[in-house]
Amino acid sequence: MTDLTPSKVWFIDMRTTFGDGLQKKLSRLIKAAGMADIDFDHKFTAIKIHFGERGNLAFLRPNFARTVADEIKALGGLPFLTDCNTLYPGSRKHALEHLETAAENGFSLLTCGCSVIIGDGIKGLDETLVPIDGEYVSQAKIGTAIMDADIVVSLNHFKGHEATGFGGAMKNIGMGCGSRAGKMEQHAAGKPQANQAACIGCGKCLASCAHGAITITNRKATVDHDRCVGCGRCIGACPTDAMQPGSSSTNRELCCKMAEYAYAVLRDRPHFHISIVMDVSPNCDCHDENDTPIVPDVGMFASFDPVALDQACADAVNSQPVISKSALGDSQHSADGDHFAMVHPDTNWKDCLEHAEKMGIGQQSYELIRLS
Repeated sequence: MTDLTPSKVWFIDMRTTFGDGLQKKLSRLIKAAGMADIDFDHKFTAIKIHFGERGNLAFLRPNFARTVADEIKALGGLPFLTDCNTLYPGSRKHALEHLETAAENGFSLLTCGCSVIIGDGIKGLDETLVPIDGEYVSQAKIGTAIMDADIVVSLNHFKGHEATGFGGAMKNIGMGCGSRAGKMEQHAAGKPQANQAACIGCGKCLASCAHGAITITNRKATVDHDRCVGCGRCIGACPTDAMQPGSSSTNRELCCKMAEYAYAVLRDRPHFHISIVMDVSPNCDCHDENDTPIVPDVGMFASFDPVALDQACADAVNSQPVISKSALGDSQHSADGDHFAMVHPDTNWKDCLEHAEKMGIGQQSYELIRLS
């Protein structure tokens, strides 16, 4: 029989008093939500976080990561901060740039009290293939360092997203833990193709292809789609981003694949999730800019159930007043009070949570426990 008991989600607001700042409140939230019920003793613990794109200022401050790392160390754990490289060109597409960007944004051993490790290696090619029985994915491609961890703790900046409606726990885990090839699988239904104008004929894509799908003629690469299996390793190997993903998945497919990738990451090991709902920008922290928040800051949430956590955060945001001079305030769409659908009308964030519930990751039904 299915357990119909709602998942517990703990919440604490952003109001502070003298001597009781946000880091102390976050520590209180983590303890109340029961993170200590996990056996952290000498366990490698991946704290999955987004380090922010260079130029973006909406990402979570490293102080929050420090609080989480300190709590895990106090429980005997061995934490490290991690994220995987991006699929698109930017300041985090390989580990060297990714680490530089993280450091520029304040994430380091000194500031956060634990090491920063890029989950899928220097070029985004270090991946573990995780077999799952998904509707869309049969073998998820997850960053090896993340799969090597004994425990996963996600620390999420909850905000809008142009393809999935919002980015919270499920996106931080599902999309964020995918290698570059894993990200391509989620974003694209097709196979890579070479942008001949950008190709310099270096042959690194050729060396990375195990299926003989790439040829180089007159210093320009071409992909034979009859041989290509769509693994995306050539995308990670290309130094000029000439290798591009194929045709895009629909937003619904993207959301469902993201849920299946989250399932691959979380299955069969302890996990815990924290979402901080502040600076709720309309778009992802992967942008090299951040627009005005669409609603006022809400608070901090924690749960063992990432599905319930995302649902609770979405409900909390949708109950907030609209900031007038923002993308939400400018929106002409009517979406029955769904702020994310108003900003991005071609998205439906519920697709991800419904599919995640079907996968058995968690449930949308929750009990909100308010702390002071």
